[in-house]
Amino acid sequence: MRKFIHIDMDCFYAAVEMRDNPALANVPMAIGGRSHRGVLSTSNYLAREFGVRSAMSNYHAKKLCPDLVIVPGRMSVYKQVSQQIRAIFERYTDKIEPLSLDEAYLDVSACALFNGSATLIAQQIRADIERETGLTASAGIAPIKFLAKIASDENKPNGQFVIAPNQVADFIDSLPLKKIPGVGKVTHEKLLAMGLEFGRDVKALDELTLVRQLGKLGALLWRRCQGVDEREVVTERVRKSVGVETTFEVDISESEILKAILHEKLLPELIHRLTSVLETRSITKLGIKVKYHDFQQTTKECQFTSVHPPIFEELLSDILSKRINKPVRLLGVQVGLNDVDREKRRSESQLGLFDFD
Repeated sequence: MRKFIHIDMDCFYAAVEMRDNPALANVPMAIGGRSHRGVLSTSNYLAREFGVRSAMSNYHAKKLCPDLVIVPGRMSVYKQVSQQIRAIFERYTDKIEPLSLDEAYLDVSACALFNGSATLIAQQIRADIERETGLTASAGIAPIKFLAKIASDENKPNGQFVIAPNQVADFIDSLPLKKIPGVGKVTHEKLLAMGLEFGRDVKALDELTLVRQLGKLGALLWRRCQGVDEREVVTERVRKSVGVETTFEVDISESEILKAILHEKLLPELIHRLTSVLETRSITKLGIKVKYHDFQQTTKECQFTSVHPPIFEELLSDILSKRINKPVRLLGVQVGLNDVDREKRRSESQLGLFDFD
């Protein structure tokens, strides 16, 4: 039996800004671009009470919350704090799978602290984070990986939720299917049309029925609702690519907003994820992925050897020029990698890794 903890920082970027500027602590605030066409990357909980959310335009957010304070992001600071949090994780386990700057899976099955209690380990990790960074985190604890992620959202902010082995079946029975990773808006609507709303509804079906209706996702969903998830924490991967994507809470039609999200949210995160990867690997191509409201997906790639924002924008513009009034539900960026050693590559080419000219 594995012991998984999913740690998720509470409104991470906004929390860092409120920590460093106490004047922001009791006002609705968000992280975003400076112009009215900019988009928000996150917001604090006060702002969320007004309906302010990530990927929303500054203009729309201000209409919902006229007193909203929008501050520019400081990615270097967020990265530094994330490294500090990672060092805390390493006190308890070396099996760590970062998902982003502000969340990670931990496998603490071999940790002997607190008599091996994953619940107490998670509690101590959260206490360490708060004491040493001034930030709060939420945690989910479960014997199955995907359930740990779902559990971390149950008692947000600054809480934790435990699914013990003998509670797994009952928890899945009452679990809304829309909470299972991979079940988006369109899939959820299909499931509801099939009379499926909770885990117990899927349990009552045979796998073939779901596969016929939903393909591979149907097979995955059926297995999840049986409590089957053999995945372990992945600490090292041989990457063929690095990507970042975001799914919008509300579909977006405006091209300018999509381009702002590309430049202000996706590309900075992509560059962060590439920082260590490019010590031994090189970029071979750039790509854009767009998923529309009807779940149709389009990708476009080109050969290039650096993260060059104008190329990404050109790829996005090309995709959007071919759509016919189709709002977008997901936007992603990606770079392809090869295995050439960085030092060898330096002798072959003087191209910069990050070319912003």
